[in-house]
Amino acid sequence: MSKKFLSSILIAGLLLTGCGGEKNPQPVEVSQEVFATIDDDAGRKVILDEKPTRIVVTSAGFLEPLHAVGGEIVGRPDSKNQMPAWAKDLPSVGAVYQIDVERLLACAPDLVIINKGMNEKLLPVLEQNKIPALVVEMKTYDDVKRGLKNFSAISGDVAAGEKIIADMDAEIKAVVERVPKEKLRVAILHSTAQGLTVQLDGSIAGSIAKMFGWENVASDMTPLEKNPDAAPYSMETLAEQNPEIIFVTSMGDADEIKSNMLKAIADNAAWQAIGAVKNNRLYFLPQDLFLLSPGLKYPEAVKTMALFQLGVRS
Repeated sequence: MSKKFLSSILIAGLLLTGCGGEKNPQPVEVSQEVFATIDDDAGRKVILDEKPTRIVVTSAGFLEPLHAVGGEIVGRPDSKNQMPAWAKDLPSVGAVYQIDVERLLACAPDLVIINKGMNEKLLPVLEQNKIPALVVEMKTYDDVKRGLKNFSAISGDVAAGEKIIADMDAEIKAVVERVPKEKLRVAILHSTAQGLTVQLDGSIAGSIAKMFGWENVASDMTPLEKNPDAAPYSMETLAEQNPEIIFVTSMGDADEIKSNMLKAIADNAAWQAIGAVKNNRLYFLPQDLFLLSPGLKYPEAVKTMALFQLGVRS
């Protein structure tokens, strides 16, 4: 929605008339039109003089939410997990973790939406080229709702964002209300080719666990220096925490990661003593919903964890 800022400018100096009299200076009202002012997730105030019509995003997770409220996208990163059919033919600006600046600038964007924690290094070059940038984080459900509101401000269709949020709220509430109210102790592990980490409450799965009132056994652990949503993994600590359910998120070849992890569990007696393993309550979460932000599919991610908790395996 456009915001109009009215400023009064006082004309300095006295205007002398031929009769020797003075005219009192009068304030002149000037109207300056601004399309939108947005506080982004890096604490920056972003002022858009006009509606952006050439937007580049650096996270595939931004595509569907921005498109749903009418954002006009001209560039996107590569992604194996979150590429809607309509976006496949858009110009690529490179890998999510290493955006190609030349390809980005070749899109001639009038706004770039930056993935917080990953692409802020692009900000200086965008500033040099006088291209506005909005830093956005979309991990938790609250993040997604805040992002939708900002995307709606960018597109000028605030009502569209409000409706999407209301629909998602209702769908998630219905799922949460169907799940038995139990104070379950859960652990959320993140598996990659480099090894395991433990996910904290700010992760996607961690934030959903909180919706159900479950206790994340890692909540009080010290985060990694470069990842505030994860903590170091320790088999000894996990055994002491003895979670009732273990959820596993992953990055890389999901089938290979699952196979290797199940073999490691089978070969290690310490794993067998953990309640979640003994009771066959270890669940691998799909990457398309839990590696990057599920965005508009947050209700589906919530439903997935709920079904696992109820013992329904995919």
